Amino acid sequence: MNGRERRNKIIQMLSESSEALSGKELAGILDVSRQVIVQDIALLRAQDHEILSTNQGYLLTGEKKISRVFKVVHSDKEVEEELKLIVDYGGHVEDVFVYHKIYGIVRADLHIASRNDIKEFLGDLKNGHSALLKNITSNYHYHTVSAPSEKLLDLIQGKLQESGFLAELKDYEPINFWEKETKEKDKE
Repeated sequence: MNGRERRNKIIQMLSESSEALSGKELAGILDVSRQVIVQDIALLRAQDHEILSTNQGYLLTGEKKISRVFKVVHSDKEVEEELKLIVDYGGHVEDVFVYHKIYGIVRADLHIASRNDIKEFLGDLKNGHSALLKNITSNYHYHTVSAPSEKLLDLIQGKLQESGFLAELKDYEPINFWEKETKEKDKE
């Protein structure tokens, strides 16, 4: 597990816990030193995560967000439409990644939460003379999208489907990202 994955796991554990989690407890679960946890918490705070330190441990404060991964496909001309659809329905596009049969998973953080963020992102692409990551996998790519509720994520997923952006997973892909969601709905 690399540092980014470990920090994402810390946020996940803090968001799912109703009680404070101590640095020692987090270190034991993640098999790192307590000092690594302290450094990770500092980095997470620098990324605007509201983490409170108490004598009992760490608590995640502020608005809790739920995330879901969507596999999407579209042309370069439809990037703006896809991103606007997500943010207009309350989603935050955390990242973009592709699964390449040779290179594996290639990921980039986006943190797009508004139409202004979209404008800046598209401007940076144009000014940097860069190509979109999706272009190495025939336009197929994934976004981790967060929102304050499952209801909003369901709405976003439905709108992506209606717009023809949602893509089916293939047998060779490493993870069925919707498997957890399906299992949770089956339990209800």
